[in-house]
Amino acid sequence: MNAVFLSFFAVLLLSLPARAEIVLTLGHAVTADHPRAQASRRFADTLKAQSGGRISVNILGGASFGDDVAMLQALQDGSLDISANSQGPVSAFVPEINAFGLPFLFDRPEQALRLLDGPLGQQLAQRMAQAGFICLGFWDNGIRHFSNSVRPLLRPADFAGLKLRTPADPVAMDIVRALGAQPVEIRFSALYQALQRRTVDGQENPLLNIWAARLHEVQTHISLTAHKYEITPFVMSHRAWQALSGTDREIVQRAADEATRLQRTLTRSAEEEARQALMAAGIHFTPVNRLPFVKATRPIHDKWLSGPSGAYVRQVVEAAAR
Repeated sequence: MNAVFLSFFAVLLLSLPARAEIVLTLGHAVTADHPRAQASRRFADTLKAQSGGRISVNILGGASFGDDVAMLQALQDGSLDISANSQGPVSAFVPEINAFGLPFLFDRPEQALRLLDGPLGQQLAQRMAQAGFICLGFWDNGIRHFSNSVRPLLRPADFAGLKLRTPADPVAMDIVRALGAQPVEIRFSALYQALQRRTVDGQENPLLNIWAARLHEVQTHISLTAHKYEITPFVMSHRAWQALSGTDREIVQRAADEATRLQRTLTRSAEEEARQALMAAGIHFTPVNRLPFVKATRPIHDKWLSGPSGAYVRQVVEAAAR
């Protein structure tokens, strides 16, 4: 009798549907030691652990899937599940995100993150969801500075005649034009070669990105303009999110929250380490008087305040001033 019962029980267990395993694909465009890449690995490890090994993440780094624009398009068509992306490319779908990149709005990343962790960040996440991207977290892409291989950039007049690379970011392009230089959009993975070949004279990025991409090898001067802040949106395809159960969505979000905390911490320490490493490598740092730069770029605020996303931009500007 016991043998018959055990046999029946074993058959019953085998007939029950197995909990399906889920494999998500995550893309980013940075090197393996970058905070964005390290946080992506933490996300994958945490997600696997919290799901009991049922949800795994295949990470495609170093722009191996494509640049940020290509990854956003892949999120929309469902061929990519998650991306640690960039503010500029996302702005093509969600122009409200440009509010956080207005010139000289934030002196420190913490000021921007305080707003992103509150109601203004929730509004932005809702707008991103409407565009097809589930925001799992706002990662930190730091305060940006200009570098070039021609001359120190002490004042706006020094920008005249220079060609400067920008990402696919309309505010960054506005800033370069306002300072008298010519913006040239080039994807980050092609930037080193463009600087080496003198396709462009310079570019703008946080010190961390300059060091991680070895741009100091093909640049001479860094002007500490601190002209702009940028977010790294950690986003998931709406299609992939909808395919998850409610429980799995909670697990994914918890893993993303842990990865977000790590990424922000790593970015702050890595930025200072990059500053020291760049100095040791012999790059010429140029402190600037920011007042002429603020004055030269002030019309950019007016442009975005009067634009289609002006109501949200005004909320961010007013909150940043408090």
